Amino acid sequence: MTESSAVTESSAVTETTETTHDNPTPWIADHIRRFEETGGNPRPGVNDLLLTTRGRKSGLLRRTALAYVRAENGAYVLTASNAGSDRHPAWYLNLLATPEVTLQVGTATLAATARPATAADAARLWPVVVAAMPSYAEYRTLTTREIPLVLVTPA
Repeated sequence: MTESSAVTESSAVTETTETTHDNPTPWIADHIRRFEETGGNPRPGVNDLLLTTRGRKSGLLRRTALAYVRAENGAYVLTASNAGSDRHPAWYLNLLATPEVTLQVGTATLAATARPATAADAARLWPVVVAAMPSYAEYRTLTTREIPLVLVTPA
């Protein structure tokens, strides 16, 4: 758990010292730790960020590490792959409930708004995502659900 800027219950982004709860999955928790230790560059050559959402059930701030690409309009594009699981990742469900999020990219922390990509956006951006992270193509074969892309735009 860490202190972080946060999204309030009213959905407005403000600075706070509310506790942020890191993803408890061991490899993701390790990724978050490496992100912080390296100033936001845990995997040289891969664009990584930390995403903080408000838990849709708990109301707590939840943080996870994700790879991203940039859309032509500057939005951060996230892939809700959940490693090919048949369930959407919790962070995706959280941002559907509260789209105001916080990103940490490198050492910068940004208030932002997230939205699922439209079908047209996803068709255009999927090849870009797979070029950056080829494992996403395999994840798509492991599940029957559509793997959503999310566009996150800084405020």
